[in-house]
Amino acid sequence: MPLPSASALPDTLPVVDCMPALRAALSRGHAVLVAEPGSGKTTLVPLLLLDEDWLVGQRIVILEPRRPAARMAAARMARLCNESIGQTVGYQVRFERRLSSATRIEVVTEGLLVRRLQADPELSNVGLVIFDEFHERNLQGDLSLALCLDVVRSLRQDLRLLVMSATLDPEPISRLLPAEVIGAPGRTHPIAVCHDGTDAQAIDAPAACVRLTEQALNETTGDVLVFLPGRHEIERYLAALAVSGLAQGCEQLPLHGQLDRKAQDVALGRSAAKTRRVIAATDIAETSVTIEGVSAVVDSGFARRPRFVGATGLTRLETQRISRASADQRAGRAGRLGPGRAYRAWTPARHSRLPVANQPEIASADLAPLVLEIAAWGARVDELQWVTRPPQVGLRRASDLLRELGALREDGRITPQGRRMVRLPTHPRLAHLLVRASCEADQSLAADIAALLSERDPLSGDSRRHAGADIEARLDALAHFRRAGRSTEGDPAALRQIGRSAAQFRRLVAGESGRNDGSYLTPGAALLLAYPDRIAQRSPGDGRRYLLRTGRAARLAASDPLLGTAYLVVASIDAGDREGLIHLAAPVSADEIEAHLAAQIENLRELRWDLAVDDVVARRVRRLGAIVLQEREAPLRPDDDVLPLIVERIGSLGIDRVFELPLELLSRVARMRRLEPAGGWPDYSLQGLTAGIDDWLGPWLSHGGGLRAVRKTGVAPILSNHLGRERLQRLDAALPTQITTPAGTRRRVSYPPDGDPVLALPMQELFGERAGPRLAGGRVSLVLHLLSPAGRPLQITSDLAAFWAGAYADVKKEMRGRYPKHHWPDDPARAAATRSLKRR
Repeated sequence: MPLPSASALPDTLPVVDCMPALRAALSRGHAVLVAEPGSGKTTLVPLLLLDEDWLVGQRIVILEPRRPAARMAAARMARLCNESIGQTVGYQVRFERRLSSATRIEVVTEGLLVRRLQADPELSNVGLVIFDEFHERNLQGDLSLALCLDVVRSLRQDLRLLVMSATLDPEPISRLLPAEVIGAPGRTHPIAVCHDGTDAQAIDAPAACVRLTEQALNETTGDVLVFLPGRHEIERYLAALAVSGLAQGCEQLPLHGQLDRKAQDVALGRSAAKTRRVIAATDIAETSVTIEGVSAVVDSGFARRPRFVGATGLTRLETQRISRASADQRAGRAGRLGPGRAYRAWTPARHSRLPVANQPEIASADLAPLVLEIAAWGARVDELQWVTRPPQVGLRRASDLLRELGALREDGRITPQGRRMVRLPTHPRLAHLLVRASCEADQSLAADIAALLSERDPLSGDSRRHAGADIEARLDALAHFRRAGRSTEGDPAALRQIGRSAAQFRRLVAGESGRNDGSYLTPGAALLLAYPDRIAQRSPGDGRRYLLRTGRAARLAASDPLLGTAYLVVASIDAGDREGLIHLAAPVSADEIEAHLAAQIENLRELRWDLAVDDVVARRVRRLGAIVLQEREAPLRPDDDVLPLIVERIGSLGIDRVFELPLELLSRVARMRRLEPAGGWPDYSLQGLTAGIDDWLGPWLSHGGGLRAVRKTGVAPILSNHLGRERLQRLDAALPTQITTPAGTRRRVSYPPDGDPVLALPMQELFGERAGPRLAGGRVSLVLHLLSPAGRPLQITSDLAAFWAGAYADVKKEMRGRYPKHHWPDDPARAAATRSLKRR
């Protein structure tokens, strides 16, 4: 059938006017086309380029970021050619291939182009690769462009690349290719944008969109497309809309990636009954696809996107505010076929604060698939040209995982096992599971698990709550569905899709099974091959909480059937802020861990702090990362470095709670530091002792003991020894702990942390003294606690002469009446000191 001429194609769409400039640019090399939503770039540009001289006998490959967009774009172009799909225009997405030898335009998803490049690096019979909606900046899109640029540089200088988008900043791309930038005129139809007076939060998005839907139905006559973050919000919105009765008489349809193809096509096509429709969609409807009949868009302003958390190696789904570029794309859905209106659930002020564009996925994604593809390509990451260079931290983490899975050698080159893995259309983790299955039974189980983890959870509602995180419940539901052709425990559409995926995986690994030793994989052991870094051990005393091999904490839901299981392999987990919530897992035995990960298990002798004995202890352990599989006691050795653990304990409690400190010694040394700043006295404050612990405590910890040995010796002798003999003599001479009174008795001097030293003694022992004793060559005065015959303080003073001359008279009068047999002279400064308290 002859191709349609350019004159037979629609000429009213804006992109037509830019075609002369685009043709001229592509005749010279690459191009970047910036054309707003509704301009016709996706469906018209490929058709209008087919008759170019440089494309004779060659095909155009168009990359679309999503499967529905690929199918719908191909269908639209086929209708323009008055042909069925698979003739001039065809498409290929996962599980669907509508191509023939006559096909000149192939619409494919990005991952399939990478597969084709790996199989045919020259892209034989392809003259032009079009990257549509490149502003989405998917990981596979960036990788596809980098590989195509490598092909152009080394193999195919004649291959043309065309990057298209409505909201892309063209400068970085045009410099990279390099390429001319072509701009198409604006939309054919105007769009009125209405902002809500309040900023809806993610939790309120369904209610806000119901309110705006009422406004849209009242003010427009066509279909209404409503953007919500995810499936859960879509279900809440449709339920609230049905209760409200606002859309009575309208078809109310969901549109998200978890629907099967038939349900998606119903939402994407025209209404058979020609009734008005309200379509509640995720960002699957944001680009490429024209949903005919839409004249109004209601936008919650949110999207749910996966974010790889590098610190944990886990991915979490986050509900995020969209960018201004996404908001423009969504609004553009309303102006494809006529004037439209866009209703936004946020204020103009909020709009001005939105990010200009989405962050490229490559900046925060799990890079393991990308690193494996590049290794299979035979290049290094830094040898390729990137719009956004992959971050080094993510590349290192991905390489470490791939080496653990046996896909990469230490030097980064791909292994034979890695080459088998890269041929499978799934994440390297699941590919490793598939290629390691050693017999037909294991391959069947591996294919089922890989399919379950590649598609949406088939269980929902009560079934999901009853099954909890146990992946075996999903496997049972799949087995029942296969036997009965129906399911009472799961979503039939989801189970059907999982079955198709599993069958594809089995076909891809068929014939590669080896001999079996009579043992077969359990679901837990199978998951272990895909997630060796996600083994989880139950925390002592709490059946809900688990410790992952990485050191990350995780937990099960309160009523999960897996509660109390000793070991789990976790397949799906929300990264969380403190603890990840386990969504899918399987039990695994200690023997299976030992069998499959023996090479990674370490036999170590470890030191740790034992709270039970409040000291450092030694243990012999079999360890897998943060998980201790076995342990037993071991004696401390003289060469054990226990000091870091003691320092850590001091850091958490404080040195005065770890040791019984000789406070008076610390006080005496502190006073000597003040008296003799240049005397070389160490800092024995709490802070000083903590900072200098290596110096004073380190030498005492080399005898095979921890704090027990220190406590047995006592801290006072250790600190005294650290002072040295000469300083200790100077200390005792200047600030003695005992002095001889004028009465000839030995009395203790105490040294409080704050204030002057204290001497407590009976008053009679200081009779005849005009001034109290002084220390350190007269530089330090004593605080005198003058005691009664009963040992109770009569006076506290630092000025003995003033006391004799003043307050003593009142004390003498009272004491003579209470203790008449004791000596209370009228002039104590001239009386003789005595040890005997009674008169002679």
